Amino acid sequence: QVQLVESGGGLVQAGGSLRLACAASGLTFSSTAMGWFRQSPGKEREFVAAISRSGRSTYYADSVKGRFTISRDNAQNTLYLQMNSLKPEDTAVYYCAARYGVRITTTPDEYTTWGQGTQVTVSS
Repeated sequence: QVQLVESGGGLVQAGGSLRLACAASGLTFSSTAMGWFRQSPGKEREFVAAISRSGRSTYYADSVKGRFTISRDNAQNTLYLQMNSLKPEDTAVYYCAARYGVRITTTPDEYTTWGQGTQVTVSS
């Protein structure tokens, strides 16, 4: 059974940091491009960051560029999102997603497997 499980969310003050993790099972992790998305109440799911199968290529939303870093450990089947200088507007449920293939993409519909999400709340 293919499964993605996020962890690491929580409550943090503005300016603080969190590190999210996404543990993958039931798939060939090194063959999947991965992404992080987020969703706030009343808003559509929003692209945050993506990473290629090897980890050599990454792409970020303008809103998080320079503050967030996506990375992966293919030996441990785990995806990470280091979030620094957090702002209240970063508050959302964060999801990891996987898609087989070489190309990384910002489009949610192109990802085939999703985690259940982890809540990140940034207080002002």
